[in-house]
Amino acid sequence: MNEQGDEHGANEQGDEQGGTRLEPHQVFDLARRGADVLLDLVDAGLPVDLADESDNTLVMLAAYHGHAELTAGLAERGADVNRLNGKNQAPLAGAVFKNETDVIRVLVEHGADVDAGTPSARATAQMFGRELPEPGAR
Repeated sequence: MNEQGDEHGANEQGDEQGGTRLEPHQVFDLARRGADVLLDLVDAGLPVDLADESDNTLVMLAAYHGHAELTAGLAERGADVNRLNGKNQAPLAGAVFKNETDVIRVLVEHGADVDAGTPSARATAQMFGRELPEPGAR
């Protein structure tokens, strides 16, 4: 697996059922669906900051699709919650755009920068008249 974590870096990953292989697009689909098995794959060696061809990381995909528990699990395993995708978008800004309040809380708790990316989460919140939680707030 390569350090960049691009789609080709995923290669094929075995799952818990003993030998079933996952194609790279299937790994990213697990993040979009919020599948907990993704955490097992990370624990088994899948790069936590793996990214697709658009540079969307697993945490970006999980956050954007509203999966707070998976987002938290990836962050707890060291995922970069501030890594921007190929469009200069941050996971927190995507969660604010989608109004995923539980994901927003998780990302802020794990150090997400409200000013990262374009537009930033702060700018997105202002655009939609939404409040962002304060860092450290629960």
